[in-house]
Amino acid sequence: MKITDIRVELRPLPAHPSYRWRTGLPGSEPARLGAVLRLITDTGLEGLALTDRGLILQDLVDRRLRAELLGQDPLMREYLWQRVWELDRIEEFPVYTLGLVDTALWDLAAKSAGLPLHRLLGGFRTRIPACASTVTFETEAEFLEVVSQCLSLGYPAIKLHAWGDARRDARLCQAVRNLVGPDVPLMYDGSAGFDLPDALYVGHALEEADYLWYEEPMREFSIGAYRQLERKLRIPLLVAETSDGAHMNTADFIASGCATFVRTSAKYKGGVTGAMRIAHLAESHHLRAEVHGSGLESAHLCMSIPNTTYYESLIQMAPAQREPLVSADGFVYAPTAPGIGYEALLGDLPELQRSLARVP
Repeated sequence: MKITDIRVELRPLPAHPSYRWRTGLPGSEPARLGAVLRLITDTGLEGLALTDRGLILQDLVDRRLRAELLGQDPLMREYLWQRVWELDRIEEFPVYTLGLVDTALWDLAAKSAGLPLHRLLGGFRTRIPACASTVTFETEAEFLEVVSQCLSLGYPAIKLHAWGDARRDARLCQAVRNLVGPDVPLMYDGSAGFDLPDALYVGHALEEADYLWYEEPMREFSIGAYRQLERKLRIPLLVAETSDGAHMNTADFIASGCATFVRTSAKYKGGVTGAMRIAHLAESHHLRAEVHGSGLESAHLCMSIPNTTYYESLIQMAPAQREPLVSADGFVYAPTAPGIGYEALLGDLPELQRSLARVP
């Protein structure tokens, strides 16, 4: 089997419903061009990957990737992963494009095998509980209402993206714990909003409220700052979400001693290959590798990774709505179509839009 063509099919995406991530960060995006990356082979099989940055992908394919991929055996994924990594040394690919080729190659391989991706990866489970991951709402009262709605929709766990104001966020986290009681798992994501002193303040509040993890309180450029944070807190830190370097950078976080959970994903960690490397790396240290973000590729990873605990389901608006992949019982079930299953989304613009939503 050989790759005979690489196409970038641009698709207009409407503006997201209006939402935001903490004070100072944009959230929902205006209308823009997304894209379907198609790797076409001489057998007629195609491998697909999706992005909401269509023009950027088109430029990278035209300038760097097409010449590298044409004529290659698409089952040589490790070799092609290394080739894209080498090109990154010159190009500095945006982190969200680095793994698109690899994801399309895995989609193609699973279709060739006649299996859903999670089975080709070596399935571990057939369902996983979903965590309702909020955007940032205006008031504490609105947050509490959305949390109640999520629980009534069947979500068994809640993750908050709050305002990035240490004292206000700490009060919100305690209010949510008081609302849901002691048994509902709660998580908090700082979206890199704090310096070390404010990160410590929020961390102590999360400890008192018995939160499961404390995610990305600071930018991930300084592992030393995260090491200081870990030394002064009891709550587990979830780290290495937006940092470059895939498994290599994650290894440094782990070696520093500051990681209890790490993030892994196809979108930000070098495709499916990078995501699985991180999961195995974390497992070798008895750490958890939580899959970042919603969408079909995330669902497949969740079914394949033993040391992950929740599917992250984005709640973009109030009143809360359960995303289509999440069942009424609060679980996501293993996809059954060969490959990743993107074809089912391409005629359904709202679901395609949801699958491309970014979680910071």
